[in-house]
Amino acid sequence: MLTSPKPRRRRDRQQQSLRQEYEEFILQRIEEFKQQLSRTELLAIADEAVQELELGADGQLVLTEVLMLEHVDRMIMRRLNLPTYRRWREKHLRMRHAQREPTHWNLDAATPLTELAEDFEADGEVLVVGGGGAGAAYYLAAHGWPVVFIDPELSVVDGVEMRAATEALGARFQALVVNFGSWFPDVRPVLTVVDPAALGHLDGAERTTFLEALTDRTPHGGVHYVLPSQRQDGVLQLGPEILATHYEGWQLERSRPDEPRWLLAIKP
Repeated sequence: MLTSPKPRRRRDRQQQSLRQEYEEFILQRIEEFKQQLSRTELLAIADEAVQELELGADGQLVLTEVLMLEHVDRMIMRRLNLPTYRRWREKHLRMRHAQREPTHWNLDAATPLTELAEDFEADGEVLVVGGGGAGAAYYLAAHGWPVVFIDPELSVVDGVEMRAATEALGARFQALVVNFGSWFPDVRPVLTVVDPAALGHLDGAERTTFLEALTDRTPHGGVHYVLPSQRQDGVLQLGPEILATHYEGWQLERSRPDEPRWLLAIKP
């Protein structure tokens, strides 16, 4: 797989430290809690924070707004019983290990994504087109890739974004509602994952326009992975074979006959 021309082996990606991820996790939970409170309830917690600070200061504390806000956050952490860094780290590492297995996302164990997740240069990003590619999006984000996910349906985008947040992948995940026939996000992905069924509602001209934009924005050596077609209501949806005609001049690699039918297209 991925015979010449092959993308450059990626350098070690600069990732957030676990400490940074923990701090983002804590801040996210605190903000979610605050958003559920009324103004009156939030002010009551602030008053309680002021009282605690004054009681413990022995008259030597200069109470500032920053100090009070920090103490409010500490109080919310106690109320939510949020984990310490050590406890969070142990759970987080176990979760990340599981997330880096394709079967965790209901992906085939032999998916080309297992190799693609390791083979690209460090400064690239991933574009995932269509709801059928959600599992691939999570899998690649779990391997440290910044992912842009697009779909024309708001409900699909909201669901994918919520799942990414639940799986602690939100820091490297962006989900956008995009009308495939008229607009394209400003990205130049080194790896693009395409759910062909997501393009099934487009007519031939619209599909061609969208795929031309997709291929034009792909740098040389970039790869498109077209997912196997799916059945919906017993009908086989648009498949990789039809999209292969849009990759003239690209190096094409196909699945074996005994595998789900996918397509890899490598831009020379």
